[in-house]
Amino acid sequence: MKRSINLLFLICLINSCQKPSEPPLKPIKNVIVILADDHALKVTGTYGNDLIRTPNIDRLAKEGVKFTNAYCNSPICSASRQSLLTGKYPHATGVNLLFTPFPDESNVTIAEYLRDEGFQTALIGKSHFNNGFWSQLYPDGLPNHGFDTWIENASYQDFLKKSNPPEITTSIQTYQGGDPAKEIAKWMNSQNLPHPIQDEYSQGTFYANEAAKFISENNEKPFFLWTAFFQPHHPYYYPVEYTGIYQAEDMTLPVGSPEDERWIPAKFRELSDQERKGIIAAYYTSTEYMDKNIGIILDAVRENNLEENTMILYISDNGYLLNDHRRFEKHTMWDEAVRQPLIIKTPGNQVNSIEKSALVEYIDIVPTIIDWLGLETMKNAQGSSFLPILNEEKDDHKTFVFSEYLEDNMAMVANTEWKYVFTTGSRDLGIGYQTGFGPSGIVHRLYDLKEDPNESKDVSKNPENRKILSELQNEMLNRFMETHPDAADCPKNLTLEGKLVWFCEPRDIGVDQSLVDKPVRVFQKN
Repeated sequence: MKRSINLLFLICLINSCQKPSEPPLKPIKNVIVILADDHALKVTGTYGNDLIRTPNIDRLAKEGVKFTNAYCNSPICSASRQSLLTGKYPHATGVNLLFTPFPDESNVTIAEYLRDEGFQTALIGKSHFNNGFWSQLYPDGLPNHGFDTWIENASYQDFLKKSNPPEITTSIQTYQGGDPAKEIAKWMNSQNLPHPIQDEYSQGTFYANEAAKFISENNEKPFFLWTAFFQPHHPYYYPVEYTGIYQAEDMTLPVGSPEDERWIPAKFRELSDQERKGIIAAYYTSTEYMDKNIGIILDAVRENNLEENTMILYISDNGYLLNDHRRFEKHTMWDEAVRQPLIIKTPGNQVNSIEKSALVEYIDIVPTIIDWLGLETMKNAQGSSFLPILNEEKDDHKTFVFSEYLEDNMAMVANTEWKYVFTTGSRDLGIGYQTGFGPSGIVHRLYDLKEDPNESKDVSKNPENRKILSELQNEMLNRFMETHPDAADCPKNLTLEGKLVWFCEPRDIGVDQSLVDKPVRVFQKN
């Protein structure tokens, strides 16, 4: 009886310490986004690749939800990343081109939103905000876009100066770069060479350790951590300890089709099969190195007992072609470029792997995070939450997905059965990836994904496909009309095709190259 009275007294004492007007304290929730750079969905163990070793990504998938139809909203780094951070399409953020600065006043990032809600916020790794190119636009200093802690390349360079890493012996051949215009095989690391650095001092390991440090130092406060690795992006960075773990001879080259020919950048045509396999081997090696560093972050979550209140997302800014359609890189609407890994672990999903085939877009990720946190929807976000899928309350999300690559005046809409790609063809492919054939002119492409998952035959001209083609064209136009900030200015007398041409022209700051010496559109208009 005495123990019961003491317990009752303790409860009353605790309740009396809280002011009557104060709401009950909410449980702390954290969010960790792990962002890869150019990670192909197929180069991941959990997505069915038996050759690549990605135990930490696979571990996350076993404890969470793996999406098989997640599409980025642009197959280029800067546009996709800013779309991810805001939940807005690239044409709505104003970032469509590679070197466009990230407009601060017209965009609210999830980091800004959560910082105002009391979260500690950190960006560790690659941002690709491009603001450094445009310092004259920011006389009061570069915007931080909501990140209080910011650890990028400058921090890594300081680390190297202080740690003074040992030089790599000349007996180990290392990657030294090359001229992409004259030495494409060397530039693409076809020899599968490491960078001249030991793992302890390497870039990705530094960022992973900094992320683990941030987690440890903020384990009693709500935090939002955005860790963005530079891997496995070209030139497929990895330290010397990883030399030779994958060999060119182990790689199988995808077989293309005649449909690819018109869209292959000229620089890739000269690569031999051996060089192509060497590039893929280097890519695999860089991916395994990145996976090791992801493990450092996951271990930090576990060691700090944060698994029960932390959402962890693994994503890539876009996909990547590894001789798919007989080319490399992204910058296209082939599925390998726009469909990529998305794995989300939330507390409660820690035993059985869950796989979802629902169509989701990257603009849906921010609303989903906000929904999971129990906060009000971010204003101006154009995506929609798929939290019900994570909670296994439903299986479907969207009917269509949309992506755009306005560097080449190109857009795409797709569902699980059909894909429609539109391009104005007003110039040859951009940023150094010209085909050599010159501008294509306006092109409509339609692929039957059920019958032709490899997108090897354009069936847009088949009479029996007129209805679905029209449906997809109108879906694309509606996406632009409903979300483009300049939609009201689109001339009403234009045909549907004319309107698509109008919307596929980028309107980024500096698109006319008039504001800075460094051109945003780094190819010449034909």
